[in-house]
Amino acid sequence: MKKFVETIVKQLVDNPDKVSVTEVDGERTTVIELRVAKEDLGKVIGREGRIAKAIRVLLSASTSREQKKCVLEIVED
Repeated sequence: MKKFVETIVKQLVDNPDKVSVTEVDGERTTVIELRVAKEDLGKVIGREGRIAKAIRVLLSASTSREQKKCVLEIVED
């Protein structure tokens, strides 16, 4: 999932070298922390959170077979 999110986000931002994705595995939930440059934060979140919501939908669809929940957190530096 880490590589999946990283690939999507790098296509959206102006500074793809500043994209950082970390994955924290839990027993039933995987938390994916996404960090981008401050000027790219709006591009990742989108108007009214639409882009972030779309990324979360893709994550939940791709992990539905694994019986594990995947949560995306966008962290501001």
